[in-house]
Amino acid sequence: MADSQFYLRYYVGHTGKYGHEFLEFEFRPDGEMRYRNNSNYKNDTEIRKKAYVSQAVLDELKRIIEDAEIMKEDDNNWPMPDRVGKQELEIKMNGEHICFNTTKLGSVLQVQQSKDPDGLRIFYYLVQDLKCFVFSLISAHFKIQPIQK
Repeated sequence: MADSQFYLRYYVGHTGKYGHEFLEFEFRPDGEMRYRNNSNYKNDTEIRKKAYVSQAVLDELKRIIEDAEIMKEDDNNWPMPDRVGKQELEIKMNGEHICFNTTKLGSVLQVQQSKDPDGLRIFYYLVQDLKCFVFSLISAHFKIQPIQK
């Protein structure tokens, strides 16, 4: 049975030399997937894509999230967003709603040196999995190579 409340949104970005650069994607309960990537480097333009995915794709997303056990985590001891940038992950699933905010993470070393290395590691690897999943969907639907941040 479809989870009419399922929602996922991920954002990573910063404002720097080339303006506001970011990657954002979301999945809505009706299967709508939205993807945005804005890089002003060498006058690149924003990439916007929208597609509808099947229930099987949404189920796989939910499985990835459940396997990661991210819904049990808390971002209180994670590094705050700063001039380097920020990441946001919002998930509504199974009657729960979480929203995480942290700085852009550059490496596993940064994760290990945080106040909550176990929780932040779960976040870090889940984000990697979600980005790979979304980039695969974008490549399959639109035959473009998404810019990775």
